Amino acid sequence: MGNKDEVKGKAKQLKGAIKAKVGEVTNNPSLEAEGEAERREGKVQEKVGNVRRKVGKVIAKAGKALGGK
Repeated sequence: MGNKDEVKGKAKQLKGAIKAKVGEVTNNPSLEAEGEAERREGKVQEKVGNVRRKVGKVIAKAGKALGGK
């Protein structure tokens, strides 16, 4: 399971995709664009969470190596 940013990012992507689809179906370009922007924002947030998780693992691994545990 991912961290908060990864989970929130996925949720934002889903919300944005739904909003974009509703905008497309209802012929509302403004809503569609808003949904696409929210989806992209969610992707970025998910990537930030992914990087944070990986950095945390590297730090933990380095700490174990330095501490000899």
